[in-house]
Amino acid sequence: MKKLFLTCCMTVFFTFNVMAQDNEDKTTNDSTMIEEPALDNPVIQAIMNRRSIRKYLDKPVEHEKLEIIADCAINAPSGSNRQPWQVRIIENQELLAQINEVFMKENAPQIKRDKNFKNLFRNAPNIIIVCTPTKGGGQIDAGMLGQNIMLAAQSLGLGTCCLGGIVRFVSSNPKTEFFRDELNIPADYSINYIIAIGYPDETPDPKPRDPSKVMFIE
Repeated sequence: MKKLFLTCCMTVFFTFNVMAQDNEDKTTNDSTMIEEPALDNPVIQAIMNRRSIRKYLDKPVEHEKLEIIADCAINAPSGSNRQPWQVRIIENQELLAQINEVFMKENAPQIKRDKNFKNLFRNAPNIIIVCTPTKGGGQIDAGMLGQNIMLAAQSLGLGTCCLGGIVRFVSSNPKTEFFRDELNIPADYSINYIIAIGYPDETPDPKPRDPSKVMFIE
């Protein structure tokens, strides 16, 4: 009987000792995770360091980098995996020059006021056009896709700027029809936004954010 009692006691002691050691290890790991500086995380770095770039070097983005960005783009979340977007990445410099020439003729007074003007895409050497269904739907998915594009670009040393103001010109001006034909966008889709992309030629300061718009409900 005495032997059985001692055996039970030793078993209980051993079990609690193992559990305590396991909890200690977990606490140590959790503590290490919490204490790790957030800005050492490359994803957080890309988010916090990204700025809208409006001045670019006269250097087109390498095709290999654009392929990586495209792959990151289409791996964005999508409701029911519908993937409602259509994406066009423009590398054809002649095509960009042609659409820019039309824009300059149509907007001569504006061009005259802007001494730094090179092209209508904020002077970027490449652009990415994102389209969604004309009848609606897909905008949230396209927004997440666009963020993937801009963060992937940031991680590769590239700058971006999301453009909305020129969408109407590109989409509806009769003189830009040749450009739309080259894009080969499905008839039931419309341009949602355009992302200028290239090697940055400026380092803008961060703009202030309002943390009071975030509330934690505990």
